[in-house]
Amino acid sequence: MGSLPPSHLDFSSANHGNDHHHHHQEISKDNLLTLFKSQQDLLNHFFKHLDLSQTLSFSRLLLSTTGTVFFTGVGKSAFVANKISQTLVSLSFRSSFLSPLDALHGDIGALSSRDVLVLFSKSGSTEELLRLVPCAKARGAFLVSLTSVPGNPLAGVCDMNVHLPLQRELCPFNLAPVTSTAIQMVFGDTIAVALMAARNLTKEEYGANHPAGRIGKSLIFKVKDVMKKKEELPVCKEGDLIMDQLVELTSKGCGCLLVVDEHHRLIGTFTDGDLRRTLKASGEAIFKLSVGEMCNRKPRTIGPETMAVEAMKKMESPPSPVQFLPVVTEDNTLIGIVTLHGLVSAGL
Repeated sequence: MGSLPPSHLDFSSANHGNDHHHHHQEISKDNLLTLFKSQQDLLNHFFKHLDLSQTLSFSRLLLSTTGTVFFTGVGKSAFVANKISQTLVSLSFRSSFLSPLDALHGDIGALSSRDVLVLFSKSGSTEELLRLVPCAKARGAFLVSLTSVPGNPLAGVCDMNVHLPLQRELCPFNLAPVTSTAIQMVFGDTIAVALMAARNLTKEEYGANHPAGRIGKSLIFKVKDVMKKKEELPVCKEGDLIMDQLVELTSKGCGCLLVVDEHHRLIGTFTDGDLRRTLKASGEAIFKLSVGEMCNRKPRTIGPETMAVEAMKKMESPPSPVQFLPVVTEDNTLIGIVTLHGLVSAGL
């Protein structure tokens, strides 16, 4: 789609260097009024031809979803997908935006068989979305395409399609997405309000969702979604010498070592701070000390299913705040680490 080359449209931004053009530039009141009326007609075309039974099926699907409703799109549609997902989150629904590019590089892991993935695409032939479909289906998610071109490939491979009737774009070349995005937005937000009404959301509940605008992430992310795992973990054994583990301590960027036994169960932690204290107390004797001799054997830990926000609270709790929490299963097997930096990066 992209933007049009400035040679076609004489907008002042395209010519701000050429002052001699400026006296040509004029927007007449009549032209402007005509454009707004045309846009109104195009929007009315959408309202008049929208299939209510498709829309009802879609709304009921979202209402009955037990998992998360993910929205995705490419280009301008991505902004709309993001906005609709944020509207739903602010209305207490579990929803999130899934970037199609990031999804193909690992974020698809967030999808489960309880989730719905809604794909916004005017043409229904967006490469990135078509590539995403088989991966999302493999995760068991239910796929819905919201498209405007009849008989498009995306609608053909999704579980449900809602046709968003589009006569044309207001753009004189019928290229810039300036009407299709408006109908996507109106469609999504109207359904969000229908869901809000169905859920009987009170004003207090809506207010409680906006403590600082970060609501969405705190509703959605669990520790397992934001933790480092496997090769990213700074792991060592009890008997390892502190000096031999300095590279591991530094390179993994967690500010600590996680000490495990042969069954990968957590024994304790050894932090940057512990290293400084050991060096101060032992001096040259540090060369002979093992991590196990100096590690903290009662570290604060957390489980993978805990909400990420709780992890943050646990880090900040007395007696003294910590920068990380090892993530362990019920039998104390180490499976990850969640860091304060990681939580902040995730937007919590």
